[in-house]
Amino acid sequence: MSATVLDEDGSGSAPTWPPPRAEHPRDAPCNLQCPSCGSANVAQVLGDNGGVSYVCTACGHIWS
Repeated sequence: MSATVLDEDGSGSAPTWPPPRAEHPRDAPCNLQCPSCGSANVAQVLGDNGGVSYVCTACGHIWS
């Protein structure tokens, strides 16, 4: 059995959403960009020995 997603009134199909925007995320600091690819899609992670590291979610580059 297949599932169908309906819109709010229960008829037809739900609207499609546009793909995620490739612009700078609102909550990211303006100066935090990947040194490898220049993307602003960067996550702050806890590094070894309690330090702070960063990982680019676009290319996978890791730095601290």
